[in-house]
Amino acid sequence: MTAPFTFSPEVQAAKANGQPIVALESTIITHGMPYPANRETALNVEATVREHGAVPATIAIIDGELRIGLDNDTVDELAQQTDVMKLSRADFAFAVAQGKHGSTTVAATMIAAHLAGIDVFATGGIGGVHQGAEQSFDISADLHEFAHTPVHVVCAGAKAILDIPKTLEVLETLGVPVVTVGQENLPAFWSQDSGIASPLSVKGINEVAKFIAARQQLNMKGGVLIGNPVPADAEIPKPHMDTIIAQAIADSEAEGVQGKAVTPWLLGRIVELTDGASLETNKALIYNNAAVAAQLAVALHS
Repeated sequence: MTAPFTFSPEVQAAKANGQPIVALESTIITHGMPYPANRETALNVEATVREHGAVPATIAIIDGELRIGLDNDTVDELAQQTDVMKLSRADFAFAVAQGKHGSTTVAATMIAAHLAGIDVFATGGIGGVHQGAEQSFDISADLHEFAHTPVHVVCAGAKAILDIPKTLEVLETLGVPVVTVGQENLPAFWSQDSGIASPLSVKGINEVAKFIAARQQLNMKGGVLIGNPVPADAEIPKPHMDTIIAQAIADSEAEGVQGKAVTPWLLGRIVELTDGASLETNKALIYNNAAVAAQLAVALHS
């Protein structure tokens, strides 16, 4: 059976040589930031992974073909398009079948990375339980993906626009390990400290690697969520962000934004309300996550 994906030459060489690889999502290119910041950030994230000893594999579907690793021209093409599908588990195969362009969310990137034999993934923040989910039932498929797909994700926590306590409760119900590096509390995306205790915490990334190895020895399924706080000099303090987020959510409700459109709409509105500061923090945290994910990939493959 023909493999359902194509490796870029760089990733193919890394697989052949047994080098550590870090998967990267493509929604940061198509739905996370405006052009050209999206292109520049995506390429800088890849460069950061390389600087820390691993090979980046940005994942997307191009004309129905699942690509594991993108060249610069393809990144630039995606960065300027406005009709790229935002893919999760439910519509991943649809984009392949219909020959569409699709960018991968956390869930879709985990699926593709596992197909390609990649077990570490760096992202900005995961999806989760949206505020008001008790009425809307808006809960990201990312959470369920962790329960059965063995890809380990370094992030700055759940996106702070979400209901973090409810997100944590769902992860606990699904048996998903949540471990924070370097502090006792969960990070809150743009802010270092959510004020919510992390279920598990470690001092450094080597301890995370040992934890993952122990899970593998015990044949425990699913991935590990690794919380990595944004650097202190780049954070936006949580009290200020809470006010901004509340305003953005109120604006989205007034505009009637729903479904998959909610997160990118809110992120864009928050950029406006912070005069661009949230975008700079977003860049800083994803670069930091890429560096830590590369370190984890090296530790797991040493």
